[in-house]
Amino acid sequence: MRLVVAEKPSVARDLANALGRHRRGKGSLVGEGWTVTWALGHLAELAPPDAYGEEEYKRWRLETLPIIPAKFKVEVNPRTREQFAVVKSLMRSSTVVDIVNACDAGREGELIFTYLYELSSCKKPIYRLWVSSLTPEAIRDGFASLRDGQDLKPLEDAARSRGEADWIVGMNATRAYSTKFSYPGNVLSVGRVQTPTLKLLVDREKEIEDFKPEKFYTVYARFARDGRSYDGVWFKNKQNRLKERGAAEKIVEKVQGGTGVVQKAEKKTAAEKPPLLYDLTELQRNANARHGFAAERTLRAAQALYEEHKLITYPRTSSRYLTKDMVATLKRRVEAVSTLQDLESFATELLSLPKLPINKRIVDDAKVTDHHAIVPTNKKTPKELPSDEAKVYDLVARRFLAVFFPAARFENTNVITEVRGETFLSRGRVTLEAGWRRLYPDGVGGGKKEKEPPELPPISVGEEWSVSKVAVKEGETKPPPRYSESALLGAMETAGKLVEDEELRQAMKDSGLGTPATRAAIIERLLKVGYLVRERKVLVPTGKGRALIGLLGESPLASPELTAHWEERLARMEKGAEDRASFMADISGFATVFVEEVRTKEGGKVTAHTKPGKNDSGTSSTPLGVCPKCGAPVVETKKSYGCSAWKGGCKFAIWKTISGKRISAPQARRLLTKGRTEQLKGFKSRAGKPYSATLVLDGEHGVRLEFSKRAE
Repeated sequence: MRLVVAEKPSVARDLANALGRHRRGKGSLVGEGWTVTWALGHLAELAPPDAYGEEEYKRWRLETLPIIPAKFKVEVNPRTREQFAVVKSLMRSSTVVDIVNACDAGREGELIFTYLYELSSCKKPIYRLWVSSLTPEAIRDGFASLRDGQDLKPLEDAARSRGEADWIVGMNATRAYSTKFSYPGNVLSVGRVQTPTLKLLVDREKEIEDFKPEKFYTVYARFARDGRSYDGVWFKNKQNRLKERGAAEKIVEKVQGGTGVVQKAEKKTAAEKPPLLYDLTELQRNANARHGFAAERTLRAAQALYEEHKLITYPRTSSRYLTKDMVATLKRRVEAVSTLQDLESFATELLSLPKLPINKRIVDDAKVTDHHAIVPTNKKTPKELPSDEAKVYDLVARRFLAVFFPAARFENTNVITEVRGETFLSRGRVTLEAGWRRLYPDGVGGGKKEKEPPELPPISVGEEWSVSKVAVKEGETKPPPRYSESALLGAMETAGKLVEDEELRQAMKDSGLGTPATRAAIIERLLKVGYLVRERKVLVPTGKGRALIGLLGESPLASPELTAHWEERLARMEKGAEDRASFMADISGFATVFVEEVRTKEGGKVTAHTKPGKNDSGTSSTPLGVCPKCGAPVVETKKSYGCSAWKGGCKFAIWKTISGKRISAPQARRLLTKGRTEQLKGFKSRAGKPYSATLVLDGEHGVRLEFSKRAE
């Protein structure tokens, strides 16, 4: 008999249904000559330090670190012991001659099966089912071309190494920093990937805090002729901003009532290729930008579309390309999405072609390793899907159709107009062919229509246009924005480097922070332990998160570059190009060094005023400034930045939410040190109308609003 081990009961049912008639057994499904059983995710995991029999490991003490097991122990999860007993019994049954590992086709699936196989003391031959879709046809095709289990040994090595490296770094760093710098009961969670990710956010917050806004001035002119007009912005030597209002006003006076002469009117045709197909990270980024979905929410919806509805292929992929053997299936996939009302006309248009236009940006075997890009299966969409699944499926289906449409073509126009020695630049754009952009009438990224340059009237060199209007516009330099979840996923993918080009990001996929399958969990972990909070659409580091990164300083433990290098080595290990023993030796050596660094560090304790897991600030006792009423330190609490002498009767507080606007720690710090903030946007009146205001320290009321002109 052949035993098939799936990762989840739902997948086990799909496998059994595809294989043929079967009956239910204890924790299994039994057919003719085969049995399918299942794990429940991780039935077994790496054991904690106290499982190694060393009494000193049971207490958290800096003196006992580092803990580096000579051989890692794996133990059964007590909550799933009953199902493990079923799997073990079947693996050891004399009637079973070989075993098919049908766990998810990736690193985690390989590790789940490996632990079960070893704990069962099984020695039977292993075959690997490797599928990217759970439709019956795909499953049967997969069983017809099973891989030898030994072929996946490099993937197993990478999976083991990732788990053990996370254990060594996380266990030792968390114990070291918690015992040295934390109060009892307050754990400072430190991890191989989560800590460098946190550092990206803390560094960005520091940039925002240190940013000093500067005013600048631009001069705009409107040129008119024969009932037509166009606008231009003043420039000189490629600069269009002036630091002094007086200089800008002199230009206004100079060109007022003048006549502009067109010095240049250049038209160029540009093409914009369709975006690449989705991998998981790009799908999560797009779902966050368009629908506000957290990465974990998108992953849950995608997993349901894959496992339950069988509508998309395996979602935990890092590739954005397809393989040649899929070309014959593409028309059937287009037919499947034609049932979506919004996409029916586009699918019909593609199906009318003699053949689908295929190029290297769609099909490229060299750029697919374990799994191809996320695309629809050939199963037709049901009439109704749960809201999240429907939105994610629309993203996948729309992108799948878009890649077969022609490039969007534009005519870009640059015009330079001179008035009395001053030059003005005008940019315009005309869409010649919408191409793939027809599928995205409201823009590719988010819900708002992307702003494009206006269409200019016909303009020729040498023409004279009257200056009908000229004015100065005041602006202010902006700090870098906080990370949205979409932006953070992009930063994790490229280890913090700013990379917008899709194909370049794809080339860097092996050298990011974490993997597409783990990034959502990393973000959720940072939120759970109180290092981050969600504020509307952005992620903000808490006082506790900032304090941890402050303690780490320049430690490589917080280095995105080092962690990205480790991920790159793990990716090479999957391909058999990196030695597992060498990698683990480097991790162990690293742990030994950083534990010694912690021993010699100096510094105070870090505490949190809230329990990890709540969606609020895990705050720090680090003062933000001095209380203007009594002189005591002001610290961050759950709802305010308040005086630490509140037990003595001082009631000074800067509330975290004022008139509907969230006040950040840097803004509170500036208020305490400067007596006032910059002008802030986002306040709302009782009627819900937005306005801008400045927070000012007031001896009588503590803090008051100094009103500015209301936003239109």
